[in-house]
Amino acid sequence: MADPIDLTGDGGVLKTIVRRAKPDAMAPSESLPLVDVHYEGILAETGEVFDTTHEDNTIFTFELGQGSVIKAWDIAVKTMKVGEAAKITCKPEYAYGSAGSPPDIPPDATLIFEVELVACRPRKGSSLSSVSDERARLEELKKQRELAAAAKEEEKKKREEAKAAAAARIQAKLEAKKTQGKGKGKAK
Repeated sequence: MADPIDLTGDGGVLKTIVRRAKPDAMAPSESLPLVDVHYEGILAETGEVFDTTHEDNTIFTFELGQGSVIKAWDIAVKTMKVGEAAKITCKPEYAYGSAGSPPDIPPDATLIFEVELVACRPRKGSSLSSVSDERARLEELKKQRELAAAAKEEEKKKREEAKAAAAARIQAKLEAKKTQGKGKGKAK
């Protein structure tokens, strides 16, 4: 496991990467705020599991930055990439604190969550502009790929023409030598 990263600067939320995501994996963003996670919540003091999605293999979905989950999750999950698994340790002020703590969790408890980011996607009913922006971006990428393929094809054609020209020059030299050789032999 990697060393813990202090995400809040005060030790309130520590993230330890358990499994890294692939380098090109997607990450939550303004345009991809909905996240799906698997998790297991553990009381740091006792090691007791108080909540998990692993038993029934469910996915927990929430939107980042909306205050629908504890502060630690909003802070930590936005630093993750799809496929990453991390251990998130959160002090009470970043967990449930004194207000709204579930009955089986002491309000002053430090909690540990083992979280895996399964997916991130746009919010439902996202504006048409963001969808059209994405289509435009994909069209632009397609055009760039087509231009690159055309340039590659043009380069290939030039190489083939250069090869043909070189072969023609060699053939002409060979023909010239044959003709020269016949002329010398007759002169004797």
